[in-house]
Amino acid sequence: MTDWNDSVPIFRQLAEMLTEQILRGVWLEEQALPSVRTVAADLKINHLTVMKGYQLLVDEGVIEKKRGQGMFVAKGALATLKASRRKAFMDQQIPMIANSMQQLGISLEEFLEQLTTQMKGEK
Repeated sequence: MTDWNDSVPIFRQLAEMLTEQILRGVWLEEQALPSVRTVAADLKINHLTVMKGYQLLVDEGVIEKKRGQGMFVAKGALATLKASRRKAFMDQQIPMIANSMQQLGISLEEFLEQLTTQMKGEK
């Protein structure tokens, strides 16, 4: 069972959960997703909520409906998701990081040193 955030609609949280799973490789491109009713039963949520979450991803081109077969991860979904996340990171996170660095007096060199350490998995 999933802990749902009350401030975000469950169908959006479900879509985000599926998006994260696709990015992590849990669901591969052109692989069938669990049926709406299976997901609803497993997560103990209404099947219409699941359908709405799936439809959100269909609208974004991440998953596709195959009549009589169910929902599948769309071909190119991983590239689409990565491009979208990359754009959001560049447009939103980088400006926030730059602003914080200026406010806190963190030099670019110090930041890059810490970033390199983090990316290597060191503490």
